[in-house]
Amino acid sequence: MNMLRAIPVVAFVALASGNALASSPAEVERFPARMPESDRPAGGARTVIQAPPELVKAVVLDFPHYALYFDPDKGKNPDRVWKSKVVGKSGGKTDLYLQVPILKGLAKIWAVIRFDAMRKDGDAEIMKGRIIREDGKEKGNVRELSAKWTVRTTERGTELQLEFLVVPGGVVPVPDKLLKDEAISAASKAVRGVRDEVLKRAAEG
Repeated sequence: MNMLRAIPVVAFVALASGNALASSPAEVERFPARMPESDRPAGGARTVIQAPPELVKAVVLDFPHYALYFDPDKGKNPDRVWKSKVVGKSGGKTDLYLQVPILKGLAKIWAVIRFDAMRKDGDAEIMKGRIIREDGKEKGNVRELSAKWTVRTTERGTELQLEFLVVPGGVVPVPDKLLKDEAISAASKAVRGVRDEVLKRAAEG
């Protein structure tokens, strides 16, 4: 039996309990969200970073190192290594291959995500990404995947926010509550990873 087809419901539970989607510290605010392209629940997270917005944006745009930033083991556990690789660029858009281990390394979730260029939207700068579809088929083993980064300058510092949606493949539907909870955890993990890298770069000067 195909491992990935057999685990659509437990995949996110494994992510939460087994590796990358661990709980975030209190200074990262978590919240439910909705993405306009889907009727399934999404999740979000935000934090304020004591660093200039240019540095925060530089880390958000550092696609090849996403896996290192978000991996709690920082690549040291060979059974649970994350992977990220830029596989295409065109007209300001970036195609990113992202692979995430689940079930303690027994299986993997992967997708090719197309990120648009970062753009101004009022007092914020926004970058959106979605799973690529070709000939009606997703480039990955998930049914839906969307991400929206927002960077905004505030009186307290640079606010970083991520809204995230992922719906696994398979014939068994995943409950909305599980999707929401795991999307929130995923967004929180990503925001914390970017924040930590920004602070590290800031300290190094």
